[in-house]
Amino acid sequence: MPPPPPPAPPHAVVRNRFLGFLIWQSIPSTLIFLLFKTLSPSSSSSAKPLFPFAPWFFAVITFLSFHLSQLLFSAALSLVSSAHPHPLVSPLKLALELVRFLFVPAASGSPPGSQARVRVAAGFAAFLAAAAGSGFLAAVSVCGEVGGGVKGIGRVGFTGFVMGLLYGLHYVYTRKWVLEFPIVQRPPFFSFKMGIPTAITRSLKLSFVAYIVSAILVVFLPYEFHNKVTIGRWIAEKITFYIGSFLVFLCWELSHHLHQVLNTKRCIFAPPKGSAAAETNPTEHLLAALEESAPNSLPQYLAYLDLCMICENNVDSWRRAAFFEESGETYKRIVFVCLRPLEQLASKLGEGLESSVNGKSQISNQLQSPTDQQLDSKYSEPFDNFQLYAWCAWSAASLTARSNTDDRFGVAQRSGSNAAVISTLISCLLAVETYMGKKTTVPAQFMGPASIKWATSSVGNVGVAKKRVGPIHPKAYALADALRNSIYHIVSACHDQMVSSAKTGVLEKYWVIKGEPPFGSHELLVQKLRLFLDFRAS
Repeated sequence: MPPPPPPAPPHAVVRNRFLGFLIWQSIPSTLIFLLFKTLSPSSSSSAKPLFPFAPWFFAVITFLSFHLSQLLFSAALSLVSSAHPHPLVSPLKLALELVRFLFVPAASGSPPGSQARVRVAAGFAAFLAAAAGSGFLAAVSVCGEVGGGVKGIGRVGFTGFVMGLLYGLHYVYTRKWVLEFPIVQRPPFFSFKMGIPTAITRSLKLSFVAYIVSAILVVFLPYEFHNKVTIGRWIAEKITFYIGSFLVFLCWELSHHLHQVLNTKRCIFAPPKGSAAAETNPTEHLLAALEESAPNSLPQYLAYLDLCMICENNVDSWRRAAFFEESGETYKRIVFVCLRPLEQLASKLGEGLESSVNGKSQISNQLQSPTDQQLDSKYSEPFDNFQLYAWCAWSAASLTARSNTDDRFGVAQRSGSNAAVISTLISCLLAVETYMGKKTTVPAQFMGPASIKWATSSVGNVGVAKKRVGPIHPKAYALADALRNSIYHIVSACHDQMVSSAKTGVLEKYWVIKGEPPFGSHELLVQKLRLFLDFRAS
């Protein structure tokens, strides 16, 4: 019996899923197209064929062109889809950055991130072009027979072109290209089945809009492209176009939903159970995906999802047990990759809050109400990575709680990882709460000489807007809840140890780092930890 194949590298996982998506999306598209062509009456059945087997020949050409349109749209979906929501800017700013990217040398010093934004904008432009081309081919394939001649086909194709372009704009500016990972991981078939009613409802709405747009476009077409037919034939054409546009939109919506289902499915970065690699080093593939994947890429998100599933659930307990190997190196690497994004978030929020306070005079801060103060938008962009931060917090908290029972060698305590996890989670929570406008001050009984230099009152209310607009503030509140629940998870599992340490005066020694935290001060972290021990942190 041949040995089981090793797990695919992260980049191969994305490629295999893309190829699988191209295959699976053709099944519903084929069924929808054949059903429509079977039930719809043929307008050219009474006409004399141009040559023998002409109807069959044109039917095959129509079928292939429809599948080409779906293939073009599906490939464009994979081009723009991303687990990380890139911030969208105005078309004028994108055009200026594109001109700068093409004509200004790189050595001249372009703004940081401009080339990345231009690449993202070029991907969106390619998607719009592909959606418009797909709309043209799909409309001609489905509704070309009702056009009546070459001019009629051109009219239908132009309407489909505009329909695809508008759908592409709707897809881009409603952020449907962002991969949303489900809370519950179901089998792909059931996940796909659950999205069919939503796809049908949305397709009906989009086809109604397409019908209105097609009626308006007829007015602007040249006179020779107008179709001179009877009222009955005109009504039949409009009904056929409405049904055809509905089926095209339904194929697109189903492709989008299938793309989401296949790309957000959990990927197991581990050798097969029972193999030699599983017995010796089962964590190396996961660590390689976590440490070597490009930041904010789909392989990195899939690796963090796999890690979170291992830490929280008992499905792969043998993989979690391998984290607590005797040397402790694996555990330290796992904890490091969990805490690194949270430390970066806390540092960036602290930098933004500090610059926001330093950029204003003391008098203006006193005259402005707390809700009038704004934080620079670039410091709020990290909240778009809410899903990644939540996975990191849950994974670190679950591992720390599990170490109470699963850590036979005491590597969590010996390596100082428990203190690092608690300190990072509390520090990140303080940064998020300060961003939301919650005051974080140290009472007199907790203040020491080192805490006098850290003034929280000046930045306590920065970052709250008058009105919660956009996705930033809801994600900030959601992240604060995730961090708070993660800390409570650790406190609940290790409550007796923490209370005992607090009574003997060594709580700071074992559960708080000695160095400077990413945000806040050492005394503030101790105060917040005591609130969690008393279950009074909210």
